[in-house]
Amino acid sequence: MSILYDKITFIFDPLHHLWEHEKLHKKISLTLVLFFMISLIAIELNRLNLLPVPLEALVPKNHFFAVQGAFTVVLILEVISLIFTIPCSFSRSVGKQFEILALILMRNAFKELSYFPEPITFKGNEAAILNILSDGFGALLIFALLGYYYIIQTRASDERMRPLDLYSFVAAKKFIALVLLLIFTFMGIKSGIATITGTEQTDFLHGFYTILILTDILVVLISQCYQPSFFAVFRNSGFALSTLIIRIALAAPPFYNVLLGLSAAIFAILLTIISRSLFIKQMKKQ
Repeated sequence: MSILYDKITFIFDPLHHLWEHEKLHKKISLTLVLFFMISLIAIELNRLNLLPVPLEALVPKNHFFAVQGAFTVVLILEVISLIFTIPCSFSRSVGKQFEILALILMRNAFKELSYFPEPITFKGNEAAILNILSDGFGALLIFALLGYYYIIQTRASDERMRPLDLYSFVAAKKFIALVLLLIFTFMGIKSGIATITGTEQTDFLHGFYTILILTDILVVLISQCYQPSFFAVFRNSGFALSTLIIRIALAAPPFYNVLLGLSAAIFAILLTIISRSLFIKQMKKQ
């Protein structure tokens, strides 16, 4: 099995290093800016009826769709980063999912703008404005809770594993991450083709998030092979439950999505505090 683990690590580590490289991030940021500018230009040309007929149906006529598109790209990049954090600790992976939830709420706030007329008016858009306030402040509160969540984190449960078990466990999670990367790429390409052809579809990011929940449960079950104690199983299962609440939040209507997201964040924080307190007491007894 060690040969298999070595091969998985040999494939995953260079990809992870490439994705986290500063030069690549700069190129991606520049590409995102260009994408936003080109989107604005294309929308303006469509408003002036200057685009070819095949493109008229694909390009919207509201400038705020460019904002929504840019945030969708940012969200896709964050999901890829999430996949690469799966081999890290449970707490780090869950934290990344809260980052994505905050971005999704922010994107939802900007998405409401696409329903506004140009120029923006208040009258007749009261419900959309309330949704913007709800999603915006919800994202802000989750961002604040996430900062506290990272402050109180500890990797004590991982550090107690034997080096060989830890290497095997991390290699297994790297394999899962590679499979998820392939699935995400396939779903993204499929969604892109459907968009170009005008086929009706649901948000593939929400569908992929369901796969992530199943992945979290799979990782919990695998971790039980290396960390069979009740303490570790309960802690890891609790983190998986928090991601389930996040998934329900994504499918919930405005206001409820924020309440569910905040509940998930508070649950993860309380789980971390209680787990750390119990771990410290256990160490003192030893």
